[in-house]
Amino acid sequence: MLMRTDPFRELDRLAQQLMGPGTWSRPTAMPMDAYREGDQYVVAFDLPGVSADAIDIDVERNMLTVKAERRPLAKADDVQMELSERPLGVFSRQIVLADTLDTEHIRADYDAGVLTLRIPIAERAKPRKIAIGVGAGHKEISG
Repeated sequence: MLMRTDPFRELDRLAQQLMGPGTWSRPTAMPMDAYREGDQYVVAFDLPGVSADAIDIDVERNMLTVKAERRPLAKADDVQMELSERPLGVFSRQIVLADTLDTEHIRADYDAGVLTLRIPIAERAKPRKIAIGVGAGHKEISG
C-alpha cells in the first residue's frame, strides 16, 4: 500500500478528477519551455508516458497546434490500482508563431517524454548589410 503526506497534492488530484481528463473537444494544457538558440526557436513540451504515435503536430498559417493523448496502460485482470496520479486524456497547446519564422522547415524530435520542436528563423528576417551603390553622375564617396 502507498501512503502520502502532502495534503495539497491530494487537493490538486481531487480537482483534476472533478474536472475530468482532457478530451479532444476540451483538452488539458501541457507544460512547455520556449527559447531562442542561435538562428532558431526551440519549443519543448513535457509529455511523459505518451507514445510518439499519439502526438499530432499541425501548422496552419502562423498557428502551431500540438495535441497528444496519454492512454491508460493495459492491466491484467488481477491488478488492483492503489494510486493513480498521472493524468490521462488529451493534452493540447496552441502557439501563434511570428511571421519571421520558417514554418516550412520545423523539425520535431521526441525523446525521454519531451517533444522538442526546432523552428528556424526565415532568411528574410535575418539581419543583413545593404550595399550602397554609387550611380552615374554621382561623385565618389570618400572617407
